[in-house]
Amino acid sequence: MTGKYMICLAAAALCSACQQPAKAPGALEPAVITEQVTHDTDDPAIWINPADTLQSLIIGTDKDSNGALYAFDLNGKIVRKTERLQRPNNVDIACGLLLGGQRVDVAVVTERETNMLRVFKLPGLEPVDNGGIPVFEGETERAPMGIALYTRPADTAIFAIAGRKNGPVNNYLWQYRLHDNGQGQVTGTLVRKFGQYSGKKEIEAIAVDHALGYVYCSDETVGVRKYNANPDDTAAPELALFGTTGFASDHEGISIYPLTDSTGYILVSNQQANTFMVYRREGAAGNPHQHTLVAEVPVSTIESDGSEVTAVPLGSRFPKGMLVAMSNGKVFHYYSWSDIEAKIRQ
Repeated sequence: MTGKYMICLAAAALCSACQQPAKAPGALEPAVITEQVTHDTDDPAIWINPADTLQSLIIGTDKDSNGALYAFDLNGKIVRKTERLQRPNNVDIACGLLLGGQRVDVAVVTERETNMLRVFKLPGLEPVDNGGIPVFEGETERAPMGIALYTRPADTAIFAIAGRKNGPVNNYLWQYRLHDNGQGQVTGTLVRKFGQYSGKKEIEAIAVDHALGYVYCSDETVGVRKYNANPDDTAAPELALFGTTGFASDHEGISIYPLTDSTGYILVSNQQANTFMVYRREGAAGNPHQHTLVAEVPVSTIESDGSEVTAVPLGSRFPKGMLVAMSNGKVFHYYSWSDIEAKIRQ
């Protein structure tokens, strides 16, 4: 037996021992890998600096009982972090929340061990929630996981749509309007309960298409569910369940890349396959809720959980924007959308 062959066997055994799926053939390499967090990355969001896009930030969670919310620059360097958060899970960003008489940008993160939403002003990550916003009050299953923020075009009201670690078959998602509590701090008012759940695993990833007014959530091992995002739609019938085939196991991070105001792609992490499944945002001709698979893009992230995408140009490495994906190893990966696009069009 040659030394080279023995090395290969050892590597295979190591991979088997750690039980991590290998990169898919032809996997894209990230343009940037962030510095490591302390415990366990889980979910990213992208904050675009309106004054200078090259000073934009990636906001990501470190999921642990002694965790935190981190801010990374476009080179993947950690530039700041919050004080201790008790198992922060998912995060999303909204711009222009009226607070203390001024419009501010905020990051909202689920804090599982306290059953709270935590709110931080950007770019400094200063807490502006008076200690947190309780969610799923009165329920047996409360621990929040997924979060997506929706800005209603008609009045710029901002809503948080939250999911939980476990919950009922009906009304799995609760929606809160975020607003000033009168003292310059953010509070939330429950406005709607909606959403179906298979009961098979959990619903974590949630994403909102602001322009089209839809919210998507990943019912893991089942598919992606679609609803209207406006809470005035109190009935909230399910508009679609797609992505029901082709996944190795879990449906995870959802990201929406716009080509125009009404067209583009919905990317869903095929977690155990280390790929992203790409669907048509606009649906099919005559049926906007029929989301067909157009490509499966292999990436170098290992078991990607949360993800986010932007079409805003962010310098020479990201001329058409970027996809940010969580990866095992306590890091996030930044991919150039140009590379993703080339894979889609192959």
